[in-house]
Amino acid sequence: MAVKIRLRRMGSKKAPFYRVVVADSRYPRNGRFIEEIGTYDILKKPSEFKVDVEAVKKWIANGAQPTDTVKALLKKNGVIE
Repeated sequence: MAVKIRLRRMGSKKAPFYRVVVADSRYPRNGRFIEEIGTYDILKKPSEFKVDVEAVKKWIANGAQPTDTVKALLKKNGVIE
């Protein structure tokens, strides 16, 4: 089972809001997930990224792979190197 840390799109048309979730890579983008670990709101200026640092580190230690976008956000906010 390949576990990914990725964004799940929420919100209405032309007003996106994202949740950072841990999900099996075989499930669809907005489908079933294992755990919700944060949020990302791109409409606020500056954009708002909140994540449970302990949960991110736990999941990465257990083998979860962040997607490119999530990895960039985590690096930008100093959660990972």
